[in-house]
Amino acid sequence: MSVLKVIEAQLDGMAPADRQIGSFILENPGSVVRLSSAELATQTGRSQSSVVKFSQKLGFAGYQDLKIAISKAEAREWHTPPGMIHATIQRGDGPATIAQKLLASKIQSMQQTIAANDEREITRALDLIDAAARISIAGVGASSLVARDFSYKLQKLGRFALHDSDSHVQMANVSASRAGDLLFALSQSGTSIETVRIAELAKERGATVIAVTGPQQSLLSRIADFCLYTIADEDRVRSSAITARDAQLTLLDFLFILLLQRQNDANRYVSNSEAAVAALKFS
Repeated sequence: MSVLKVIEAQLDGMAPADRQIGSFILENPGSVVRLSSAELATQTGRSQSSVVKFSQKLGFAGYQDLKIAISKAEAREWHTPPGMIHATIQRGDGPATIAQKLLASKIQSMQQTIAANDEREITRALDLIDAAARISIAGVGASSLVARDFSYKLQKLGRFALHDSDSHVQMANVSASRAGDLLFALSQSGTSIETVRIAELAKERGATVIAVTGPQQSLLSRIADFCLYTIADEDRVRSSAITARDAQLTLLDFLFILLLQRQNDANRYVSNSEAAVAALKFS
């Protein structure tokens, strides 16, 4: 996951000195890569040792490693296409402005979600799917809709995948989990009580838990064996889980396409599925 996203997600919970350094980095990532630790300390009004400790708290050996990570994050950062607006839709906006804002927020959310996930973690998820005897997908609300879609896609490839819109049934499904089984737990906030409890039970039964969640620390991210991250602009007032749903769909569709690519008999399974559905259509 991008170090800039990590800093952004952890910023509110940082100590004042770390928050000041983190805020400066988020506002000036391009400048930071050209500053020494002493220069960054001067810019932020903090000590050089504070800058080094800030880097180490993020898991880096020192400030130089942090700069390299920031440079890489800047290089892979996605930007909203020219001419599009990314802002909060307001009551007075006209249809054309709303369409631009909505499309911009969706595109940005999907692009940042792909960029936020390290290739190694994506590969790890694919390997676990391949090895899983049984795959459960949990989620409530909008996440349940995405979970159902992903379960259908996995079934189309011949995988044993389970999802039900009723969280009680989801809990019952994972109660029979064992080592070698896999749970995808979907929650943008990471605090949906039903999804957290399902993940806890699956973990107790020996299943591997992959959380599909936002980049912030949460109950779900602490329970999971590892996380795949979805980026959504829904930390403010919202009418519905629009970009969070799009981010989840994009990430899980990405996994599905990669599974298609690596599964030798995928075309046969997909053709069989299409033929079965075709029999239910009028000619």
